Amino acid sequence: MRTFHGILDLNKDGVISFDDLQILVDRFVDLGHLSPHHQQELNNIIKRMWEERWGSIDPYNMVTTEQYLDDMHHVINDKQLRKKVHTFLPYLFKALDKDRSGLISVQEYKLFFQCLGLSNEAAVVSFSVIDENNDGQISLKEFVKLGRQFFLSEDHKSPSKMFWGPLTH
Repeated sequence: MRTFHGILDLNKDGVISFDDLQILVDRFVDLGHLSPHHQQELNNIIKRMWEERWGSIDPYNMVTTEQYLDDMHHVINDKQLRKKVHTFLPYLFKALDKDRSGLISVQEYKLFFQCLGLSNEAAVVSFSVIDENNDGQISLKEFVKLGRQFFLSEDHKSPSKMFWGPLTH
């Protein structure tokens, strides 16, 4: 979870704020393949996710690493929160599926990592690990399953732990 916090801290100020998530959305929009409807959908889900997890959207509402870790501990142990942990993943999948094929290729996964500020090399490694059936594509089902497992599995050897790139400690 420390890795994920660090990845989402896109402006690298040591905390996650709504500004970080807006940077992420803007990067997806800048790729140029989202329709205005999908842009609005992605914006809305990110806004709703922030408000549900962290409250108001203002420049002083910042989430430290420790706050994030505490929050994820509650998520893992609360059945209702566990059900919601992956709600943004289908929207993220749509944002990545540049050719609208219903599948994500390694090239599209590289775009994902670029938006996160991660390397193409890390994208290729992660993609090869999470492409469990080795067909060279990730379906929506695989994407959501592995993305969800990233947050909920405590097995550090699970392929899902590579979903957001190599883990750091």
